[in-house]
Amino acid sequence: MSKRLWVERDKDGTWNAYGDNGAHITFGKGEDQFNPGDLMKIALAACGALSSQFAVESALGKGKGAKIVVDGTYDADDDAYLSFDEQVDVDATSARLAQEDADKLEERVRRHIAKSCTVAHTYQRETPVRISVKVRH
Repeated sequence: MSKRLWVERDKDGTWNAYGDNGAHITFGKGEDQFNPGDLMKIALAACGALSSQFAVESALGKGKGAKIVVDGTYDADDDAYLSFDEQVDVDATSARLAQEDADKLEERVRRHIAKSCTVAHTYQRETPVRISVKVRH
């Protein structure tokens, strides 16, 4: 079972997301806030980063990681994302890898993300969402 998450509106109009483990983020629709679509893209990028971390650190050293940029094609008529484009950038310039080693690292990163990224696995299939509404009065 996954950890329980919830969101609540703050008095100032922003929204806060919380997790049972004490994690917290603020989001909303303001100019300086992440909106839910942004959070979807962040989830995909974060999953790729964490999934690839072992491969990158094994090749380049502890504390190294990929920069992952995610963009999406949004369909306003259906109010849904049609696809996401994920660019994984591993800066290995300081390691001076041979082309063969760079190719091996690229393949390892691809395999790690393909195997371990739950968010990508979820986005790649149709995932039902069941909604229940309770109005307390």
